[in-house]
Amino acid sequence: MAQPRTYPEGVTSWVDTEQGDLDAALDFYGGLFGWTFSEATPSGVPFRYVIAQRDGLDVCGLGGPSTAPVGVPAGGPARWHTYVAVGDADAMAERVEQLGGALVQLPTPAGEGGRSVVVRDPQGLELRLWEARRRLGAQVANVPGAWNFSDLQTDEPEVTRRFYEQAFGWVFADVGFATMIQVPGYGDHLAATLDPEIRERQADAGAPPGFADAIGWVVPVAPGDEPGWHVTFTVADRDEAADRVVRLGGSVVRTGDSDWTRTVVVRDPQGAVFTASQFLG
Repeated sequence: MAQPRTYPEGVTSWVDTEQGDLDAALDFYGGLFGWTFSEATPSGVPFRYVIAQRDGLDVCGLGGPSTAPVGVPAGGPARWHTYVAVGDADAMAERVEQLGGALVQLPTPAGEGGRSVVVRDPQGLELRLWEARRRLGAQVANVPGAWNFSDLQTDEPEVTRRFYEQAFGWVFADVGFATMIQVPGYGDHLAATLDPEIRERQADAGAPPGFADAIGWVVPVAPGDEPGWHVTFTVADRDEAADRVVRLGGSVVRTGDSDWTRTVVVRDPQGAVFTASQFLG
């Protein structure tokens, strides 16, 4: 049996989306990424939570009401959420408030999987915390059909930096073309568990120093976007993914190209925005 993927405290560990019509969301994302789905809530519960899987490994979560409301509008309140791994949900919730953030939802059990907390940073941007028990976090990442990164889109980077440095011990590294978010020691953790050649492989690809510790990026808010945590999934082919999004009822917001990636920002049929990224290495 393969070794499970684990997440040290302070590392982004999970993403999920809340959708008004969950069955419609499963059709869209299953068609786009080829995910299969496993129900994670018992029958009779008014809110369903479904685990998306790739080759039997957990990718992310999708939640929504057990019965879809009639006439759910496209472009509604659906959105993607990012979770940070914590060892003690109660202690971290208290720390967030002490640092000027806000507690939106108290530590809440998620069955045997763990406990979640919803907070807002001092800018009012929502982030979720995950104290893992049985469900450790995403078990596959950085391959087509899986989560790649979550990036913080903000036009107030200094406010952001002070809060997250004190809350999670993050390091913000200016690498010229962007600001990288690092958790010191995360690369060592990956090398000791799942990826012993991580540093050599990244060096061969021309990654910036310290990339093994990276958990995301701080980026300016693009015109028409809202500040907040933005989720990126890896795809094999950016253009093919964009075409499939449209065929499944979503829409393309914009495309982008860099030395390492070809990306497309898309909006799903219920309004949740995310990026699909093709790695060029």
